[in-house]
Amino acid sequence: MNKHSINSLVWLLFICLFITNSGEAAIKDAESASHGTDASQYQIVDTYKFNGYELVQINLPVLSHYSYILISEGKSLIVDPGRDVQFYVDLIKEKNLSVDGIFLTHSHADFVAGHTELVKLYNCPIYQSAKSGAEYKIEPIADGSNLQIGKAYIQFIDTPGHVLDGTSAIIGPTKDLPELILTGDFLFVGGVGRPDLVTGTTSSALAGMLFDTWVEKVSKLPDSVKVFPAHGAGSLCGAHLKDQPFSTIGEERTSNPTLQHKNRSEFITAVLSELQEPPQYFGHNAAMNRTGPPLVNWDETVSILKPEASLTDFSKNYIIDLRDSSLFAAGHILNSVNIALRGRFETWTGIMVPWGSNTIVCGTTDEIKEAAHRLHRIGYTAKGLVFDEWAKADMQLLKNKLISPRELYDQMQANTNPIIVDVRLPSEWMGLRIGTVLNLPLNKLSELSNKLDVSQPVVAVCNSAYRSSMAIGILERRGMKNATSLEGGSEAWIEAGFPVYGSEQAGASASTQIRKMIALPERICARELKRLMMDLPGTFQIVDIRPKEMFDDYSIPGSQNVDIVEIVSNPSYLVETSPLIIVDRDGSYAMAIGGILSQKTSRPIKVLYEGLESYWMESDFSGTSVPMNATTPQIQISPPASSSTPAAPSVTQPVTKKKSAGC
Repeated sequence: MNKHSINSLVWLLFICLFITNSGEAAIKDAESASHGTDASQYQIVDTYKFNGYELVQINLPVLSHYSYILISEGKSLIVDPGRDVQFYVDLIKEKNLSVDGIFLTHSHADFVAGHTELVKLYNCPIYQSAKSGAEYKIEPIADGSNLQIGKAYIQFIDTPGHVLDGTSAIIGPTKDLPELILTGDFLFVGGVGRPDLVTGTTSSALAGMLFDTWVEKVSKLPDSVKVFPAHGAGSLCGAHLKDQPFSTIGEERTSNPTLQHKNRSEFITAVLSELQEPPQYFGHNAAMNRTGPPLVNWDETVSILKPEASLTDFSKNYIIDLRDSSLFAAGHILNSVNIALRGRFETWTGIMVPWGSNTIVCGTTDEIKEAAHRLHRIGYTAKGLVFDEWAKADMQLLKNKLISPRELYDQMQANTNPIIVDVRLPSEWMGLRIGTVLNLPLNKLSELSNKLDVSQPVVAVCNSAYRSSMAIGILERRGMKNATSLEGGSEAWIEAGFPVYGSEQAGASASTQIRKMIALPERICARELKRLMMDLPGTFQIVDIRPKEMFDDYSIPGSQNVDIVEIVSNPSYLVETSPLIIVDRDGSYAMAIGGILSQKTSRPIKVLYEGLESYWMESDFSGTSVPMNATTPQIQISPPASSSTPAAPSVTQPVTKKKSAGC
């Protein structure tokens, strides 16, 4: 066995171990990532230094919300603040700053903004588009308006598309030296804003505005300009958002999947095809932000209710159980729904709880206090109900026995399993599931569950058991007496080593599905890749996972430099249908990454056999330079980062080889 075969075997073993022992990472999503203990708190991502000013980026992970403080010479401008403003107040005090204004990129729909709260404290102006329809006092800005904050020159430009009044801010030391752009929800890292949230304007018309704004305005900026959006991965305001806090115009120009559509009609079609139904609370939050959110008494004590059986009438009350899924299963109030504090509590409340409901949050006194505070972020108010008091009053409790992955798998083998309902989105279900399961998305479960016989046992499944635990309460409201959840979700299932399936198994029977499967990437040699590049350009995606300095030294034409962590964690690489070709120095790391991705998607994954070393050697260079002609493969020497468009070598111009493939 040669050295390469041994290396390949080692990597295959690594992949198998990864699937068996670290399967949890294979389906980690933005939902699971927001379950940390500090995800509900505002956090400073970083402070970015520029010429005479700095930008503080602030993240609220449970809402995937980025806000900012622009600082120069002791002055500050607060951008897109959240409603609970104490974090900003403390930071302003710590840095001994004056607040010279608030800039709202638009009337946000996914959270209630803190502009009225800050104006009360600082009596500062609100800079907002004259087209916003704001019912509070603003300093109206128009396309081309400017503002000076210390040494920071700010030029406002209209960027409609997500909404009609979208506004971005180009910032630099002078008008002619732009260094960054605050894009709001117009442009994200890896995506664009959804165009379906404006009443009275068609989504296709707004998607067309997105295209025009990008082509005619924003794309004209230098590639080096940094892009700072209002949201990151997990936000429902766009699709394909990457889990990185900022980007550049150049990076978005070359890697943002939506911006690759150069045809206006194709761009509109792509944007519209990615839309999921917006949460019902979005319209209400946008309206609150336009009218001016009422001030909140943040020190007010939550009203605590006494245990009464009438509270379980879900036609009059909506009880949210704040505890984790295991505690909910051990005993919960009739007709309550488990929306645990540990996750995207605000968003899921806004999705599941009808606007204007008499909302009751149930848990410990500390959990109730936290929940009431966080609900103000999306415009909800709530009363409290202490769970222990309910239990002490000997009031009715329902219990569920969570089913472990082993127990469910054994039942599936014996054909005695309950009906399995996957409550994730259809795209998640198609990409990865545990067997023959029924897909009833959680946001539609209440109406779709009429397909189920209430007398039959049902087990709900999602990635981490957060959503499936929520489903228990919804199914019980339908009258189901035997509804439960997969303990630990699909993450626990994969960690236990049980099989998962992709879209190719959608029509297969249970008997053919229950078997161990390991999907592996296809290996492609250098000559095959070159034939693809010549005969079928534009039908595949090449990602180069080497370090950036190596990529800059030498790369395959049309390839994209992607960090290993990014390609493994970003779901946007899983949803395309065209082949994904992974390249590295010698094929080793690429094979490992290809194996990991092959477990998560039905997208064709290919790996360049023996890597760029093979590609380089097969180029058959005899010297330090080579004329480019029809029979000689082209070499791309990557341009400096400041170049607006990569320049391809002329077919007659010699190209100098620098180092050995950057290897």
